[in-house]
Amino acid sequence: MNSPDNIKKTLEIDSNVYGVVGICGVVGNLIVRMLIDRKLNVLGSDIHEKKDCEYLYTLTGYNIPLYLTAHPESFLNKLDYIIPPPSLNEDSDLYKKIANYKINILPVEDCLKIFKPEKPVLCITGTNGKTTTTTLLKHICRSAGLKPTEHGFRNLQGNIDYIPPLQARLAGDVAVLETGTFGKTGDLKLLVERCEPDCGIVTNINPDHLDQDHDFMDYAKIKGEFIEYFKNKPIIVNSDDPTIFGLVTQEDVITFGLDTKKSGVGYKTCWCGRQIKIEETITGSGLYSCECGLTRPEPDYLALEIDETKGRFKLQTKDVVVNIQMKLVGLHNVYNSIGAIAAAREFFNIPLNNIVDAVESFEGVPGRIEHLFNYNGMDVILDYGHNPAGIETVVTELKKVYSSITVVLTVSSESGESGDNEILSKVLELGDFIVPASFASRKAAEKQSEYISSGKIMLTDMSSIKFKKGTLGATSDQVVEGVKKGLNCDTKALVCLGEAAYKYKEDILKCKELK
Repeated sequence: MNSPDNIKKTLEIDSNVYGVVGICGVVGNLIVRMLIDRKLNVLGSDIHEKKDCEYLYTLTGYNIPLYLTAHPESFLNKLDYIIPPPSLNEDSDLYKKIANYKINILPVEDCLKIFKPEKPVLCITGTNGKTTTTTLLKHICRSAGLKPTEHGFRNLQGNIDYIPPLQARLAGDVAVLETGTFGKTGDLKLLVERCEPDCGIVTNINPDHLDQDHDFMDYAKIKGEFIEYFKNKPIIVNSDDPTIFGLVTQEDVITFGLDTKKSGVGYKTCWCGRQIKIEETITGSGLYSCECGLTRPEPDYLALEIDETKGRFKLQTKDVVVNIQMKLVGLHNVYNSIGAIAAAREFFNIPLNNIVDAVESFEGVPGRIEHLFNYNGMDVILDYGHNPAGIETVVTELKKVYSSITVVLTVSSESGESGDNEILSKVLELGDFIVPASFASRKAAEKQSEYISSGKIMLTDMSSIKFKKGTLGATSDQVVEGVKKGLNCDTKALVCLGEAAYKYKEDILKCKELK
C-alpha cells in the first residue's frame, strides 16, 4: 500500500481514480470538493438515496459521478484509492469488500497530510464572538478582492471535527476558520494542528462547557492549547481578558482592547491561583492587575471614545488613529471588530482604509442581535447566545439601547444545571420580564417562586416538555409559546435567546401577525 509521501509525489501526474465513500455526510462532501479542486479524478458513493442527501447542493458544478443507495461493483472496480468516512469501522462489511478488490485505502487523516492548505490560514477561537469575528474578517477579505474558502453548508456552524481542516484545503485565496471545542482536553489542539494555520485570534475565555468534572481553569487550559500552538507563529489576542493574557508567553503577539468606562467589577481566577479583580467593560474583560505581575498591557489596537449604542469609536494603532462607524452596536461588537481589523492589517496586509470601509459596510451575522420585527412598538430581537457570559453581554448591551426588555430563554446550557441557573440569574438581574421557554430554563425558574409570584418570571404552558439536543433547548412550539407570552409584556424590546430561537427563526417571524 502506498504511503502518504509516495502518493504526494505522484500528484502532479496523477491519473488515479479516487473513490469517496459517504458523500452525503459533511466529511465525504468536503473531501470530494477538495480533491476535485485539485483536478483529480473522483467518484462518490453513499448508501443513502438522493432525497436523504442533505448537502448535495454544495456539489453543484462539480460534475462528479455519484453512486447512491449502495457501493456497487461498478463503483469499486474503477478505483485506485478509496477514502472511507472516519466513522466507518474496520470490521465492517465494506472494509472486507474493499480488501477483496485490493483498493488502496486512504484515511482522512492521510488526506490532511498529503493535501496541504497552500494558502494563508488563520484560525479564530474563544468562548464568544468567534462567529462574528470570522464572518467580518471574511467580509474584509472579500472587499479586498481575496476569496475565502467556504464549507457552504447551510444552517451548519461547522467549527469542529474535520470541517475547519478540510475547509482550509478548499479552493480560495485565504482560509479564515472558526475553531470551536467540545470542552475536552486535547480536542482543540488536534483541531488546530489539522488546520495548519499561520496565525490565530483569541476573542475571550469565559465559563463554558463546565460540568462536575471540569472547572473554569480546566476549560481555559483547553483554549490554552490553541495559544500554545502559536508559540512560534503570530497570534492576535484580546489583552483585556486576563485569562487569555496570562497564557501568552510568545513575543510575536498583537493585542487589542478597549478604553471605555467600566460596566462593573468582576473577578476571575488568575493563573497564579489568586482572584483577580477586573474593572469590566464586558463580562470577563477590562482593566486588571494581579499581585503576581499579570497586568493588562496597552493594546496595539485600542478602541476609544466609544459610543456603543451607535456603533461609533476611534481606533488607535501604533501609527495612526481612524474613526469607525459600524452598523453593529454593543461593546462586544467593538471587540469583535478590532480583532478582525488587527488580523486583516497585520496578517493579510490589507490597507487600513480598505479595512475601515469594509467594517462600516458589514451588516452583521444572522442570529447575533438580529432585529426581526416590531410588534406594537416593541422591537423583537434574536440572539444565538447560549452561555452565561455571552447572554450577560448581549442583555447588558441591549439595556443601553432599550429602557426595558423582556427576555425569552430557549437555552439549554452545555454546563448543565449549574449553567442554566447562572443564565437565569443573569437575566433576572438585567431583564424586566423573563419567559423560560425551554425545559432547562423552566426547571431553573421553578426554584424562583418569589419572581413567579411577582410576575417577573412568566411561565408558559409548554416549557415543562423535556427537550435536549446539545444546546438546542426547546422545540418550535416551546419557542413560539414563549414569544407569544413575551409579546404581552409592556417593554421596549423582546430578545429571544438561544440556539432554538435561531433554529426556529421563521416560526418566530410568524408571530408578527398575531393580533
